[in-house]
Amino acid sequence: MLESAVTKKGQTTLPKRVRESLGVRTGDRVRYVILEGEVRILPVRPIHRLFGALQHEGPPVTIEQMDEAVAEGACRE
Repeated sequence: MLESAVTKKGQTTLPKRVRESLGVRTGDRVRYVILEGEVRILPVRPIHRLFGALQHEGPPVTIEQMDEAVAEGACRE
């Protein structure tokens, strides 16, 4: 279990293992979600860190081809 102190200003430092686990770095933002008396800390991902997250093997496709694929997938049961 990890702990950190809270300052007079209500600030705390995320322990290194927590930062590493969340993949957050200096300047990144985190979001706090309160659920049934517990707090969850979630990383807020800047859009530029998503680059390359989706891989497509093959030639580039058009927006129309993507729309067709989505519509086709939505019709499947």
